[in-house]
Amino acid sequence: MLNYYRAFIPDFASIAAPLTNLLCKGSPEKVSWNQSCQQSFDTIKDLLSSDPILIIPDINEQFVVRSDASDTGLGAVLLQERNQHLMPCRYASRRLSPRKSNYSVIERERLAIIFAVCQFSKFLAFRTFVVQTDHKPLSFLKAGAPKNSRLMRWALSLQEYSFHIVPIPGNKNVQADALSRLC
Repeated sequence: MLNYYRAFIPDFASIAAPLTNLLCKGSPEKVSWNQSCQQSFDTIKDLLSSDPILIIPDINEQFVVRSDASDTGLGAVLLQERNQHLMPCRYASRRLSPRKSNYSVIERERLAIIFAVCQFSKFLAFRTFVVQTDHKPLSFLKAGAPKNSRLMRWALSLQEYSFHIVPIPGNKNVQADALSRLC
């Protein structure tokens, strides 16, 4: 049930980590509910019962996607402008597997964009949107041929979307940055 509400809770992946660790392969057969599991559950319960901080997406307005990657995770925020301010519509975050943690910085940042676009695809399909990233080399994501098969697959997965990549300073990408680091 908690997984259903993850899009409405900022930093869900790191808050729910003690609970998701119970489901990992190699965890003990017997579930050991400890203090950190209870604290995680209580935090999620409190966040779900507090005032909403998300806006309802307006399909007639342009969407902005901000994404970021760290050594441990990916974070993304779907935003729309309201009253001259970008307001969040949805959040997404996930932990990186040990193998993906070894990707180069530019590959992790590309993966963060793909993760974000896939998570928010129902809002982004068939419309032009903006991807904002604090990793400037990604502004050339759509230019040039990918160097390996993984990058080629990633490029193909984004082909069906119409978007522009806009570099932004790191201090403007706070939400996605925090989501990626706390996984």
